[in-house]
Amino acid sequence: MLRHTASRLSGPVSKARGCWTEQTIPPPRDESKVRTELVERIRRQIADGTYETAAKLQIALERLLNRLEWE
Repeated sequence: MLRHTASRLSGPVSKARGCWTEQTIPPPRDESKVRTELVERIRRQIADGTYETAAKLQIALERLLNRLEWE
């Protein structure tokens, strides 16, 4: 039986593919750009049970249905 390591594959999982190079790795996220006030407000709403609303559910269902129609 012949065994190959991941570095010898020539298919889409090969290290030779452009998507595996370091150039495509996004830079680290700048933590100073995190909107902490927004994050805290949403966390409070989730804890209180007020974040999910009928309007948000309706939008999510419409987006899901639109996505399923295109697949």
